[in-house]
Amino acid sequence: MHSRNIVSLALSVILIFCCGMVAMAQGTGQGTGEGTPVQRMEVMRSKLESMRRSLNSALASMNSKDSGDKKDGKANADDPSARLRGLEQEASSVLSEVNDLRAKSDRAERVESDDLTKLETSVTDLNTRVQAGLQATANARSSSGNVASTEKKKKKGKFLGIFGGGGDDKYAELTDEVAAGRDRELFEVAAKEVRTGDYDTGRLLFNTIITTYPDSPFLPLAKLAIADSFYLEGTTAALIQAAQAYQDWRTFFPTDPLSDRVMLKEAEAEMRQMGLANRDVTRARKAEQRLKALLQQFPNTSMRKEVETRLIEVQENLGMHSLQIARFYRDKFYRGVGGLKGAQSRLREIVQKYPHFSYMDEVLLMLGDLYIQEEEPDEAAKYFQMVARDFPNGDYAEKAREELTKIGVPVPEPDPIKKDFPKPERPGMMGKFLNEVAGTAHVTVNNNGVIISKSSKGGSDLIDEAIARGGQLPSLTPIPVEQRRQPPRTFPQGTPSTPGKAPANPTTAPATQQITPATTTPASTTQPGTRP
Repeated sequence: MHSRNIVSLALSVILIFCCGMVAMAQGTGQGTGEGTPVQRMEVMRSKLESMRRSLNSALASMNSKDSGDKKDGKANADDPSARLRGLEQEASSVLSEVNDLRAKSDRAERVESDDLTKLETSVTDLNTRVQAGLQATANARSSSGNVASTEKKKKKGKFLGIFGGGGDDKYAELTDEVAAGRDRELFEVAAKEVRTGDYDTGRLLFNTIITTYPDSPFLPLAKLAIADSFYLEGTTAALIQAAQAYQDWRTFFPTDPLSDRVMLKEAEAEMRQMGLANRDVTRARKAEQRLKALLQQFPNTSMRKEVETRLIEVQENLGMHSLQIARFYRDKFYRGVGGLKGAQSRLREIVQKYPHFSYMDEVLLMLGDLYIQEEEPDEAAKYFQMVARDFPNGDYAEKAREELTKIGVPVPEPDPIKKDFPKPERPGMMGKFLNEVAGTAHVTVNNNGVIISKSSKGGSDLIDEAIARGGQLPSLTPIPVEQRRQPPRTFPQGTPSTPGKAPANPTTAPATQQITPATTTPASTTQPGTRP
């Protein structure tokens, strides 16, 4: 017995230490932007370096040595190369500011949130002007493309600061010389690079299509492929950019048939960044908002059941967050230091907003107990009856029946649909410990992009069909539900019914009732972690 106590104490100390370290790490991320200050700086640096490479590539293709007209020894401001060169210098200047802040952070000095916000605004504004400048100078680059390619043959240099001179210059030829059909070739090569994990090169090639071939049929898909590349990369900084890139794509193409899939991918980008319920739930709230918006804008989407499953998982995280706060306030109340209204507010929020919450029986029992403390037995009896009827095999059913007997209210018969369900399984001490160490929420996501997957071979993605069809996708029709069905999933608890009535929807019943939610594509994966 003594040894078991020592082991339990040691595990508790380790758990507290791990939680403290994670909380400290996440505490640095509180700010006005997306992610921690370091993540926000990495996102800005990635965007600025991408802009600089695109501008340098455009300048190289314009044979800027001879194209710059000068008046009185000064470059003409209307000259395309002068315009691009000015943007490149501005991008370099902002990048220098970002690097200065990053160095300050590395020295453990305080980085003001206002400074980060101002830089993010500058980067966003600069990116808009860079894209406009690249598109406005596309014709000038086209007319000077042949001259530039000749210069390249004489002296091979680096392509976009990535590939060394004197070697294979196929990418330089693709980007420097504007020619009919070159956009398709760029699109195909870029997809290959992304599939092999060279995301930077793939994005640069896709971006060349956007800035050099503004009338290309591949342009919408190139923009979407860039967003996919960030999603496939999967780092926190990349996922932040993926969510923004998907949102920007929908702004440009709001009526595209892929819009519902893109909205789901926006939500999944947030879900992949979700932490445990006892930590920051900002990502979970954003994912919930995006999923609800998807169902509202596309009520007949072929992915409806899949979206509903994602929503249940996200709301499980949010429900547990509210329950933990309610427990804190309840304990304060029992110690005589207030907290009653705070606990009741959180518990009622769970009942109203998260009907599929797996700990609903505990929520209802706590509400009933708090009403007993307020000497409102009639109100308390309603919640005790829900527990006894709708959760007959749960951990709190016997307690609810005892409370009803004390009040003098008849104990309802168990719901006939739910009484045969086995007792729900919940993680023990070791399961909770491993969950804390993993530090991620238990959610199901698809780690592939909208039109491109991680497969290095390809052949079955939408991007392959687009290449074969010259930039056009086939008609996207809803996938029959029977073709997308998976083995049923179980939820330990479900939706409480109204006192005295049968459940409105048996499919949300408590205990380990089998529910057949939306299915995911074969590439769907479950993020590590266990439901608390």
